[in-house]
Amino acid sequence: MSKDWNRRTKLVHEGSRRSQYGEMAEAIFLTQGFVYPTAEAAEARFLGIEGDEFIYARYGNPTTRSFEERIAALEGTEDAFATASGMAAVNGALVSMLRAGDHVVSARALFGSCLYILEEVLGRFGVEVTFVDGADLDQWRTAMRPGVTKAVFFESMSNPALELVDIRAVCDIAHAAGALVVVDNVFATPIFSRAVELGADVVVYSTTKHIDGQGRALGGVVCGTRDYIRKVLEPYMKHTGGSMSPFTSWIMLNGMVTLDLRCRAMAESALRVAQALEGDARLASVIFPGLASHPQHGLAVAQMGSGGTMIAFDIKGGKEAAFRFMNALEIVRISNNLGDAKSIATHPATTTHQRLPDTQKVLLGITPGLIRLSIGLEDADDLIADLKRGLDAV
Repeated sequence: MSKDWNRRTKLVHEGSRRSQYGEMAEAIFLTQGFVYPTAEAAEARFLGIEGDEFIYARYGNPTTRSFEERIAALEGTEDAFATASGMAAVNGALVSMLRAGDHVVSARALFGSCLYILEEVLGRFGVEVTFVDGADLDQWRTAMRPGVTKAVFFESMSNPALELVDIRAVCDIAHAAGALVVVDNVFATPIFSRAVELGADVVVYSTTKHIDGQGRALGGVVCGTRDYIRKVLEPYMKHTGGSMSPFTSWIMLNGMVTLDLRCRAMAESALRVAQALEGDARLASVIFPGLASHPQHGLAVAQMGSGGTMIAFDIKGGKEAAFRFMNALEIVRISNNLGDAKSIATHPATTTHQRLPDTQKVLLGITPGLIRLSIGLEDADDLIADLKRGLDAV
């Protein structure tokens, strides 16, 4: 495929494979294994002599390979590996590169399951993790242990309080200490955040979110250099069973065709919604990187060129007021997904971040009244009216 194409063209055509029938749409290769013409061919394929051929669906599949090539082309990496879920991608990216005695530095503002991997999974296998304030570059510098710190991990835009990390600055700090940088780019999306161009070594996504964009399937992907993907990550993933299914890969391929269009439309609506909510007396705060009031607005403009598709706001009156607001909504759905064509409201304190101690919730800005809002493809005026209706019930 042409590397001179613009990104929107790559989203439509990159990685396409056709069978002997010349089908227009990507084919789904729903098979667990593959047939070899001879015993010698089977041996050659297992030895890797035959190149881009397939052995077993857990190791690779034509549909899945098409998706991996498409997302790698979009992300600007040499290769990618598709996984069964976003958390399989995070776990695989970190565990495959670490061993007992290694040190990791991570931003503390993370999704609850990411915290579990860093605190529980890595900890029980002898990997030490230091958490820092992701926006404080001095804390990143102080936490680094040259020669011992092997990896740095952060969400480019945090879940749920929408705090940004200066990707280029943190990558420079990490690389000076000899560490690889793993970025969870889900909230910022591959459309608005070019983490690899800013220095990231590995980028992970929950493809369940914007890449599918229609709430149909779980999936994840890890993007990086070919050596990392095929020599470090792939052996771990294929032997532990975290690969993406062919049917899911087909869903993600089709989702990517409209990814750019959807994300840009959602971001435009998000800005309008945030502007309509800002200053409402029933809200203690409105958090959206696209607003000039956001403390990192300048970084958002420079790093993303957009405020993204996510909004957070703190309703006065705490949990009870937040629940009344959510229960009064007619268009916006109550769920814990995001990046969907349907707008979604989430109460992080009682759902996605429920297991965190109250002290940590306070530190991360997860108040009892905080609502995380994922803007979908509905008409912005309808969304604003629905949100105002919800606030009227507070």
